Amino acid sequence: MITPAFDLRQDPDHLTICIRAPYTRTSEFDLFIDGTDFKFYAKPYFLRLSLPGRVLEDGREKATFDIDKGVFTLKVPKETPGEHFEGLQMLTSLLAPKGSRSAKPLVEDVSGEGSEISGDGEEEEEEFDWQLEQEVYTDRSEEEQRTLQKYGFGNQRSGVFSRLQEELSDVIDVKNPDGTSASERRQARLEAEALAFSSDHYLADLFEDDEINRLLKFTPWWSKLSPSTEQEEESDVSFSDEEKEQLRKFTNRSYLLDKTSRYQAWLSLVDILLAYSYEVRSTEGEHSVESPWTVRKLSGTLCWLETYSCLLDVLVSFGRRVLCYPLYRHFALVTSAISDTVKIFQSGKACILKCLLEIHKVFRENDPAYILNDLYITDYCIWIQRVKSKKVMELATVLQNASLQKKDLELELDELESAARMVVEEEQQASSDSSSSASSDSSSSDSSSGSEESETEGQGCFEFKQGGGGREACKDNPSQPSSFTSPIPHTSSSVLFPSENRKADAPRSASQGCQQLIQELEEQMTEELRISADSSSEAETRYSLMSEAAADAEEPSGRSSSSGGTLLEPNPCTNPLLIVQTHQDRDFIS
Repeated sequence: MITPAFDLRQDPDHLTICIRAPYTRTSEFDLFIDGTDFKFYAKPYFLRLSLPGRVLEDGREKATFDIDKGVFTLKVPKETPGEHFEGLQMLTSLLAPKGSRSAKPLVEDVSGEGSEISGDGEEEEEEFDWQLEQEVYTDRSEEEQRTLQKYGFGNQRSGVFSRLQEELSDVIDVKNPDGTSASERRQARLEAEALAFSSDHYLADLFEDDEINRLLKFTPWWSKLSPSTEQEEESDVSFSDEEKEQLRKFTNRSYLLDKTSRYQAWLSLVDILLAYSYEVRSTEGEHSVESPWTVRKLSGTLCWLETYSCLLDVLVSFGRRVLCYPLYRHFALVTSAISDTVKIFQSGKACILKCLLEIHKVFRENDPAYILNDLYITDYCIWIQRVKSKKVMELATVLQNASLQKKDLELELDELESAARMVVEEEQQASSDSSSSASSDSSSSDSSSGSEESETEGQGCFEFKQGGGGREACKDNPSQPSSFTSPIPHTSSSVLFPSENRKADAPRSASQGCQQLIQELEEQMTEELRISADSSSEAETRYSLMSEAAADAEEPSGRSSSSGGTLLEPNPCTNPLLIVQTHQDRDFIS
């Protein structure tokens, strides 16, 4: 027979059951309703449910069948109007247990088909069998004790990894889990974490925290859920069709755990959900190929088969592993994951179940991480559906009030951060001093460069004589190169024509005439110098002739500034070219 897909919902007075049974005949439906027992049959489908509340078959029930979708919908009245049926989303727990099953590592509830499911069956008091066979106590040998090492959900598994040696290193970090006690596993875990801790990696994430801050701002899907209560509706949490199908595939069973095993099961559940919360935040809700590794590596339960004795041990183990193994190692991510886990527990069993189903899917699609599903996750998915909501709320309160500090991790984080901050401050101070020194050196270098430039420019200055008295002047010309390509020095008109009687409003034609005269003299002298460049004697003769011509052009009383011309005598460092300003030119300019 095939178990069909089904879903349940309720209103204050009715319970609605939707069953997907395509390719069936409407005339072949069989229904049976009796209190909490519900049965449906339509060949080849068969469904049997143990409802969390009582319903009636009094003629008010209604049934419809959508032929196109193949969905059968039944609406039945509640025996007590207004009663809230808790756990309608826990599909696995609604499937009535079968009459017989075999699961050697587990103790299962094989009660009758019509028995009601209590909230947390393993906590109910049971009648003690006084006729239990007694045996004389004998000390076991060390070899026998090693063969009895337990792990897995409720510490009820053993001998699993003895058959999976090849996959052992890819799943857990324990070398010999079947021969290692819980205390030995814990000591080995602490030593491995101490070796794996990298102060450089931690400080890098501490001071370069842009990526960390972005992850801290991420909002996971459970943050939008409203806090649950003991009588929660749990309508905020919805399951996908794939998740519902997986719930139907789980084998329904009860777990009879003693008080210690039950307490350890709760603590291990917190440990697993902490790792899951970190993985969701670090990937911003998008699972990757590294997700199976991250979840199992950050959980001491999954990676070291750890069993915890108190909640603080769980938080310390998780905090140490976050700072030792993943890509992002920041204490703020530890506290953020704890807050996320508190929110998951406050949202109720449905939220916890949805998280476990996601972990189950991540491990199911990774080889050989699926072994962890068999050891822990599958049993948690079944077990959490049957626990009381009151226990979940109590654990959420305890976890919310728990406090984890850096010193609890025993990784000397405070000392490491203090030393790093001192180094940073010293580097900043040294950098500031270096900048000040560089600034002063730059100032002195600028002043030195200015002096050198002044001296260099001073070498290009020239002397000129005007009238009867000689006067020396120096003209700055930054754009003028040190070696001249033109035979005429590029000096301003104020130096060439230092006449005191020059007017500011001289006609533009006079200035143009002067410039034209200078240009003609320059071209003439350049041509003559090029022709006679090879003969120094001829150059000297020409220089003398030019001097005499200049002297003849002057009047006898040419020494006076009023009637005489101006002879510009070039500096020896410039081209030996004399420019003669005739009496006619001066009168023309003025």
